[in-house]
This record gives sequence, structure tokens and C-alpha cells, in this order.
Amino acid sequence: MNQRLKPTAFLAAGLCFASSLSPILGAETGKLEEHLESLRPFLGRTWRGEFKDSKPEKPLFDISHWERILNGQAVRITHSVNDGAYGGETIIRWDKDKGQLAYHYFTTAGFSTEGTLTVTGTKFTATEKVTGEANGITEVRSTSEIRADGTMLSKAEYIKGSEVSGGREILYKEDPKAEVKFK
Repeated sequence: MNQRLKPTAFLAAGLCFASSLSPILGAETGKLEEHLESLRPFLGRTWRGEFKDSKPEKPLFDISHWERILNGQAVRITHSVNDGAYGGETIIRWDKDKGQLAYHYFTTAGFSTEGTLTVTGTKFTATEKVTGEANGITEVRSTSEIRADGTMLSKAEYIKGSEVSGGREILYKEDPKAEVKFK
């Protein structure tokens, strides 16, 4: 896999939209488990994110789609980078035992992650542990915030053992015409 893609970052990218104070009304109106309500504004929507180091001659972008599943007991996020070069699926649910939102992320690269989410105002924080081979990355920490112009800025750092080893920054905008693609 291309080292630039840093696969575990994309969960954070997919999750970064969850904010309880988003000014955007969600397209989904079905029943939703009460602890998932902060995610409603993003349901039924598709987002396109440009990586900070993306270049016109070599673009690097992420497409993410959010939906209500399991009779409103969970939210699914599917995403793909550069039309399927890499992608994954996240399932978010309320974990009663942990008393917080929890998720599992499965990737086309063969590894998975498990993490927790915290929403505070317009800021979103996620921490996840990596299982399987992900270029030595063992943990990902991310923060995202909805900006006044309706965009979402997402930043993540990768942990290898106990050391920070790289990161990424992506700016997302809603794009109803964008499509999540897998090869």
C-alpha cells in the first residue's frame, strides 16, 4: 500500500463529521438510538475530503457516506480513497458498558480498529486501537471540528508503539454527487 495513504487515518476521516451542533439538517428521519442523535445531521449524506498534501497532478481525496442501520441502533460509514485504492466500513453504536459511543472499522487493507468517540460542542475526538498489520501503527488519535463555513477540518496522528509517527489533515465538503467506490 502507498505509504502516503496511512490507512488507519481514514476511520478518523470518516468519523470526524459527528458533531451535535452541526448547522446542517440530516436527510435521515427514521428512529435513532438516543445516544446516536449527535450523528443525525450527517446521515444520508456524502462528503468529499481533500488531503492537505493533495496536488492537482496527483490528487488524494476521500469520499465518505453515512447511513442509519439496524433499525436505528447503529450508524454505518463507508468510505473510499482515490476511487477505491483504499477504503473501509465503520459501524458506530452506543456501548452501554463503556457509557460512550464505540465503533469498529474494517478496511480493504485487511486490518481493523476498535475505538471510542466523544462529541463536545462542534468538536469531535476519536481514539482507536489497531489490530493487524497497518505499517506498524498501533493507535490513531483524531480531532475534527465543524467550521463556520460548513466545512469540516479533520486532523489525525498515528502512534507506533508509544511514539507519534506522522499524521494527516483533510478538509471535507458535502458532495451529493460523489460516490464511495471499491475495486
